[in-house]
Amino acid sequence: MAFQVRVNERTAGDKSGAVYELIDAAETVRAEVWPQCGFNCLKWQVRQRDGSWADILFHMPDWDANPVPTRSGHPILFPFPGRLRDGRFTFDGTTYQLPLTDNTKLHSIHGFTPRNQWRVADSNGDSDFAFVTGEFSLSKNLPEALAFWPADFVLSVTYRLYADKLRVDAKVENRGAGRMPFGLGYHGYFRLPGVTDADVSNYVLQAHVYEIWEAESNLPTGWRKELPAALDFRTPRAVGATALDNVFTGVSGLEAQNSGLIEVARLSHPSATGGLRVLADKSFRELVLFTPAHRGAVAIEPYSCSADAANFWARGIDSGWRVLEKGGEWEGAVEYRWDAN
Repeated sequence: MAFQVRVNERTAGDKSGAVYELIDAAETVRAEVWPQCGFNCLKWQVRQRDGSWADILFHMPDWDANPVPTRSGHPILFPFPGRLRDGRFTFDGTTYQLPLTDNTKLHSIHGFTPRNQWRVADSNGDSDFAFVTGEFSLSKNLPEALAFWPADFVLSVTYRLYADKLRVDAKVENRGAGRMPFGLGYHGYFRLPGVTDADVSNYVLQAHVYEIWEAESNLPTGWRKELPAALDFRTPRAVGATALDNVFTGVSGLEAQNSGLIEVARLSHPSATGGLRVLADKSFRELVLFTPAHRGAVAIEPYSCSADAANFWARGIDSGWRVLEKGGEWEGAVEYRWDAN
């Protein structure tokens, strides 16, 4: 099976630019990556028996008119995922005040990368997969935000599309004069081909986590506790009427075939033409599960740290917050595997 990359100019709302389509020669699987919208992999689709394309990644129906990058596809959340309390944190003796960007305008949310333009560094296809690599440099892509973060950085992300999986590799480089803190998260919205239900109530979810971050007003308190029965999906069960918007921790899945990746979650449905498995390396120690208000998708979100991790780290709480020394680098990997029936 040969793969290729096609590039086309596309417009959504006020955002225009090249969209990278990763596709196999037989046109049985494809993905769309939008660099102008935070390097979001907006679509991952598989061909159905009737010849139609079916989505694995969900995107909002009004995307073409209103392309909100954090509500569709696979948003990349960096240099912090989730909410940062009051948009403020202290690092190495300096306090940083960020713009208040969550829906309440009380906190910052999801960092700088999902809402801004990225640069495409490379793309190509071969016999097994097609790939595209994007880079976000704070000093080049959003220089006005340099004052909001302790050091300049470059985040590189590569999407690789295979016949049966979408792999996401990330590399973080500290390009500043001092230390650079960070956390990384992916906010993938998923649906399953073959399902015609109006909502996700009958989707069957399994999550290999055994603790949850206690939260108040969508912000963790700093305490971890055992899973309450209503949010315990260690044994597969239907989502039902459960409203999910929680940060879980204590990833406990098994390594998949000596890959270095641990299975963190599964999503299935009795009518689906296949199932989804989410795997990540050990640095993605948290998992967010979220059902948006429209309930048209289930968000399964590997995080390298908790929400508000910067403030917990300053208090000596193990939140997964990482610090790179000058010139330091970090790499992490996540895979989404499609198991066709």
